[in-house]
Amino acid sequence: MSKVKTSFFCQNCGTQYAKWQGQCNACKEWNTIAEEIIQKQDKVAWKSEPTPTSKAPKPLKINEIDSKQEVRMDTTDSELNRVLGGGLVPGSLTLLGGEPGIGKSTLLLQVSLKLPYKTLYVSGEESQKQIKMRAERITPNSDNCYILTETKTQNIFKQIETIEPEVVIIDSIQTLHTDYIESTAGSISQIRETTAELIKFAKESNIPVILIGHITKDGNIAGPKILEHMVDTVLQFEGDRNHIYRILRSLKNRFGSTSELGIYEMLGSGLREVSNPSEILISHKDEELSGTAIATTLEGMRPLMIEIQSLVSTAVYGTPQRSTTGYNAKRLNMILAVLEKRAGFRLGAKDVFLNVTGGISVDDPAIDLAVVAAILSSNEDIPVGKGFCFAGEVGLSGEIRPVNRVDQRIQEAEKLGFDTIFVSKYNKIALKNTGIKIELVAKIEDVASILFG
Repeated sequence: MSKVKTSFFCQNCGTQYAKWQGQCNACKEWNTIAEEIIQKQDKVAWKSEPTPTSKAPKPLKINEIDSKQEVRMDTTDSELNRVLGGGLVPGSLTLLGGEPGIGKSTLLLQVSLKLPYKTLYVSGEESQKQIKMRAERITPNSDNCYILTETKTQNIFKQIETIEPEVVIIDSIQTLHTDYIESTAGSISQIRETTAELIKFAKESNIPVILIGHITKDGNIAGPKILEHMVDTVLQFEGDRNHIYRILRSLKNRFGSTSELGIYEMLGSGLREVSNPSEILISHKDEELSGTAIATTLEGMRPLMIEIQSLVSTAVYGTPQRSTTGYNAKRLNMILAVLEKRAGFRLGAKDVFLNVTGGISVDDPAIDLAVVAAILSSNEDIPVGKGFCFAGEVGLSGEIRPVNRVDQRIQEAEKLGFDTIFVSKYNKIALKNTGIKIELVAKIEDVASILFG
């Protein structure tokens, strides 16, 4: 038997050292370096033995490479397809991260039950009966979904050879272990080795693999940072467990855009795809109230209508409060300074509270104009008309600056039944004969005079 080999790894960033030291040179964290056994076994992973007929790859000229579009596998989930860039790419490795209880396992189990492909769902955290109970709650039985409770990669690969699935889902990568490494499951070396085996399997068999990953208290995916570099796609499942809405983002995608967004609603029967996000981001009320304004924003290729709420009141204490939810607090202070200096509104001695409804955070500068309208509406106690919406960035001199893809924003506002949209007069608008009135404004004073006379 070969001699036992050990090495030292930083538990925070995964950097390897020959001996122990107090501080990691890479991430500068203290007391994170631990010893792990890295003894190699005589067993082989997924078909790692070279076959006699295998040929070494040869370099090709770039104009000789076949550039045909890769055929993607439809997941039957429009939101997941959008975030992935059109569906699963054969042979790809996708990592899904998120907080405990957010719905990662529910999402992938729901997808695996609806997939028209033979799917192997491997769980190292739940028994087959537990998964069956959740599956009965989510959707009727499926003939294409196989459930396996196993944590050893060698046993998983044996079952894969027997079943021959078209999609493999692993829940979760931190529970897997391999005979190649003599250390506990979830350690740096185990995560790195099991991921490498799965990558080799995915690339050689052309079968897509989806991994679920735990996250740390800082919100980062647990394990070495190299895990995110090894996989093809990294998805983040976000949301507050006290709210019913969940957001799926792409942090890395070798096959598509990273600016796309998927929105789900958590119900007792599973996750519902929200095809029209504006329905959850705009509150429905019978009477007009001051301090609210509707903004048009973009998340990837998708336009959204969001509601901005503001409350302006006289400061009780000496120093006025500035509080925001879902909006940059420093940008709010900048807008208040512009209103004070350029437009003459006396807000320096007043409390200002700002909220983006729906529990989402927005950093699109195009919502500045709606923020201004909501603040002035609350200050004057005059409601903004129900049919008004806004798309404009506010500059430091009080001018309304143009925003990108304004035509798409106007079309979304028209589709949802708004009468008037306020945009910068410097925007180049290609749309003709629109059913919505386009109000071109140059300064904050122009907006205030139209809204409040």
